[in-house]
Amino acid sequence: MQTETFKIFCDLADSSSFSRAAEANAVTQSAVSQQVRMLERRYGVKLIERGRKNFSLTPEGRAFLEAGRKVLAAVEDLGSRIQELKNVVAGELRVATIFSVGLHELPPCLKEYRRTFPMVDVRVEYRRSTEVYAAVLDARADVGLVAYPAERRSLTAVTFWKDRLKLICCPGHRLARRKRISLTDLDGEKFIAFEPDLPTRRELDRTLRRAEAQVRTILEFDNIETVKKAVEVENGVSIVPETSVSAEVEAGTLVAVEIDDPGMWRPLGALTRSSARVSPALREFLEKLKGFGGYASRVQPPARTKKRRS
Repeated sequence: MQTETFKIFCDLADSSSFSRAAEANAVTQSAVSQQVRMLERRYGVKLIERGRKNFSLTPEGRAFLEAGRKVLAAVEDLGSRIQELKNVVAGELRVATIFSVGLHELPPCLKEYRRTFPMVDVRVEYRRSTEVYAAVLDARADVGLVAYPAERRSLTAVTFWKDRLKLICCPGHRLARRKRISLTDLDGEKFIAFEPDLPTRRELDRTLRRAEAQVRTILEFDNIETVKKAVEVENGVSIVPETSVSAEVEAGTLVAVEIDDPGMWRPLGALTRSSARVSPALREFLEKLKGFGGYASRVQPPARTKKRRS
């Protein structure tokens, strides 16, 4: 059995789509179906439930998926070890990132990395924070980029950047002409927030509670781009990373105002598997992140008595 078979099945399970699995492996949907049927005939079991609308794995399918991921991780590790022995920065580098980092902080670093190491095939996938953690843990990504990085079992987190958080509003808003504000100046304001399960939202909620600031949350979104648009449409306010609104501030469609609070910093970091061998490609990528971020520090695991962030 070739490793391509394992990859096709893993891609199918992760995407729940024959068409996306086919596209990821440069084959036809028919070829994906044939690979699945071949596996089912070989082992004499059904691996997937074939419904009209719902896609799901059978218990046997989940067992094959787990084994397939281990096989692919072993093959990837072998390739990395060989490249490391040759001391050649080449091969594939899989990056999973949250949208805000992938769209704003990552591009200049990635451009420089690709220029310096053209033999590395960098593949970037944009995911929610929880999905980034899962992708790195399951060896579907070599490195994950998140906000408020936290070490977890089998994962190491390194902070490479601190992003200043600022209030944003439309030019005609009452706070637009202020150079600095306090969080209590936001009392009663229409607030455009991130969704409750996102780390940035949880940290902002804690900061607002500490300051006893009472905003009126009217909309919630899972990405910064939608938050910015909603601020314009609703003439509301929000708190977002400064780097994410530089284009709008320059164009004059939004105003960014300094917030007088020590909690207005958002750490960004990289996640890697603790047990995984660091390939030359990954090693150099982490070094580039540190260089662009300005500093890096190991994130200490939370004390056992404290609730871990997710």
